[in-house]
Amino acid sequence: MKVRHANGDDLAWLLEHDRHVDDAWTSRCIAADEYLICEVAGTRAGFMRHSLFWGTIPYMDMIFVLQRYRYQGAGTLLLEAWETRMRAAGATILMTSATAGEKAPQAWHRRNGFEESGRLTFGRHDPSPETFFVKDL
Repeated sequence: MKVRHANGDDLAWLLEHDRHVDDAWTSRCIAADEYLICEVAGTRAGFMRHSLFWGTIPYMDMIFVLQRYRYQGAGTLLLEAWETRMRAAGATILMTSATAGEKAPQAWHRRNGFEESGRLTFGRHDPSPETFFVKDL
């Protein structure tokens, strides 16, 4: 397994699998090096999309691993690669979130050193509470 930055060759695959953002945003994130791709034997197994919360705090927007590669360390490898890059960039904290009802993703965050820091809802846009997590580096 290896992790690398996404590039233009990954666009179609990301558009197929990152259904939370539109084509223009996906292209912008590739250009800004805000996607990491995990490969297994040269085949894309998953991705992480990240950004900066308030323009300063590294925020994991989305992590996704194809079903056949789950529970094999791909997600953790993506997280570790991102964490290493953020530490090298001078970050002292990481941030992420999960829908409050998603117990498995929350447990994964906790196993990887994140602590719950609060919840909020987005009104009619998305009434499901979002649980936020932080990790000190």
